Amino acid sequence: MLDKLKPIKDKYIELTEMSINPEVIADNKKWQKIVKERSKLENIVNIYDNMQKCVNDLNNAEELFHLEKDKEMKELLEQEIKENKAKYEKLCEEAKIELLPKDENDEGNVILELRAGAGGDEAGIFAHDLMKMYMLYAQKKGWRAEVTDINETEVGGIKDAVMLITGKQAFKNLKFESGVHRVQRVPETESQGRVHTSTATVAVLPELQEVEFEMDEKDFRIDTYRASGAGGQHINKTDSAIRITHFPTGIVVTCQDERSQIKNREKAWNIMRSKLYDLYQGQKEKEYAENRKIQIGTGDRAEKIRTYNYPQSRITDHRINYTTHDLEGFMAGDIQEMVDELNMADQRAKLEKASL
Repeated sequence: MLDKLKPIKDKYIELTEMSINPEVIADNKKWQKIVKERSKLENIVNIYDNMQKCVNDLNNAEELFHLEKDKEMKELLEQEIKENKAKYEKLCEEAKIELLPKDENDEGNVILELRAGAGGDEAGIFAHDLMKMYMLYAQKKGWRAEVTDINETEVGGIKDAVMLITGKQAFKNLKFESGVHRVQRVPETESQGRVHTSTATVAVLPELQEVEFEMDEKDFRIDTYRASGAGGQHINKTDSAIRITHFPTGIVVTCQDERSQIKNREKAWNIMRSKLYDLYQGQKEKEYAENRKIQIGTGDRAEKIRTYNYPQSRITDHRINYTTHDLEGFMAGDIQEMVDELNMADQRAKLEKASL
């Protein structure tokens, strides 16, 4: 493993030297590119350095063990050898994970689309609960969460909403939230005390500020209108809300959370770019439609990635068969444990595939 990592360490040293070269520093664009590339190698280089130290410590301990005559000292050295071997194996596993192909969007921001599924008013209320859960999670992570567009119901729920969550590794942490979320609980409107099943869907996209495909202005229409809340109540008196329509695909993006038309326009374009990127990643519109269907489903009760069972205070993610029983904390934004389990399951799957 050390032999495989040595070229990476050499590249890291080369990039470090380039980053302090005055000629490179003078070219800000080139310097930023080098610094970014170097930053991507830091974790694997730290692992390499720790592995190198571990090997040196192991060799020294083994050498002393063969020279040592004292029984107690030999036992201590034997324990040290055992610990170093275990440490080295652990570092090897970390290195394997670090060498797996990276999602280029992991470090960036994320766009969440929430939509009420099956279950009437209760589905809308649950969708609103999920939106609040993600906002509280973002707050705990020190990220910024903004609702850029929302279509509310009269009973405190939402028909649909779009959130922009800004923060380091927001996409990495939230990308596995895509799919149908199912809730089992007694709705406030249920007079008989019966447990109802409802669903809400979540779609996750990386926020992109730059794209590698061409966006032709004539393919878009931009409309301005007055932002409004539930029941048609105007939340301001100017045409600050923005609606962007992409004619070739029919994708429509609206943004009305800011009073400034300029800010709404900027956010709307970022979301549009992300949606088009998601489309063109599939190359064909048919593939795109299938991918989106797989991601957010139809909202039917039978299609689910996770169940929130209120009577038993249980949350189960069906993809990894993982269950936790702190539903109150989970809905208050304490979802990191689940996020970590999903990421580890993804890593295990990738490692298994790589070994094949």
